Amino acid sequence: MRADSKGGGGGPVRRRFVRVLLGSGAAAAGVGLLAGAQGPVSGRVAGVRKRPPDPGSAWRELAAGNRRWRTMHEQHPDESRRVRQSLLGGQHPFAVVLGCVDSRVPPELVFDQGLGDLLTVRSAGEVLDRAVVGSIAYGVLELGIPLVVVLGHQSCGAVAAAVHAEAGGDPLPGPLRYLAEQIRPAVDPGAATDARVDAAITTNVRRVASRLALVPELAARVAAGSLAVVGARYQLGSQQVHRLT
Repeated sequence: MRADSKGGGGGPVRRRFVRVLLGSGAAAAGVGLLAGAQGPVSGRVAGVRKRPPDPGSAWRELAAGNRRWRTMHEQHPDESRRVRQSLLGGQHPFAVVLGCVDSRVPPELVFDQGLGDLLTVRSAGEVLDRAVVGSIAYGVLELGIPLVVVLGHQSCGAVAAAVHAEAGGDPLPGPLRYLAEQIRPAVDPGAATDARVDAAITTNVRRVASRLALVPELAARVAAGSLAVVGARYQLGSQQVHRLT
C-alpha cells in the first residue's frame, strides 16, 4: 500500500531501508519486462494528471514524453498553479529515474515531465552506493512507484574515465577513483578505446539495473509484477531514449 510523503518527502519512514552487497555484479533474472508500445496514457481529472498505475503504463508515459522532447513538441506538463497547490498535500511520482549527473541529460526534460511526476536520483555513471539504493527504495517502498529506470547516456564522462583508468592512464584524483572502480567491471579491456567506452556505457546500465533488481524488497515486487527495473540509454545526437533488453 502506498504511503504519501507530506511536504515533499519529509514524512516518517515506516519501513527500514534495505541493505545490499553493492559489490555484487550478478545478473538478476527477475528484472521486469515491459510492453514496447509507446503512447500517452495519462488523462486529466480536474486539471491534475492521473498517475500511471503499473510498470507498463509508466514506461509508455515516459516514452511518449521523450518522443515529444526529441521532436520539439514539449508540453511541459504539471507546472500550473493548480498542480503546484495540489502538491502541498503530498507527492505521487510514477517513476524513479536513476541517471547520471551530466548536465545534458536532465530526466524531467528528456521525458517531458513536470512537478511531482518523477523521483530523480543522480550519480556520476549511475554508480550505486547506500544513499542511492536507499533513495530508490524509498520511492518504491514508501511512495508505491511501479517503475525504476536506470538511464545511461552517450559520451558518459564517468565511464570514459573508468576506461582510461583500466587502460593504465594517468591516475585519477582520489574522489574519482571510487567512481572508476565501481564502473570498471563493465569495461571490456579487449576493445578499441572508443568502442570500449560506448559498450561499457550500455553494460554499466544493465549491470546497475540487475544489481537493483537483486535488492530483496525490490525483487519481491518485481516477482509480483507490481514493479519493473529497466535499463535505458539516451543518445545525445538524436535525443532519443532506447530501452535496453
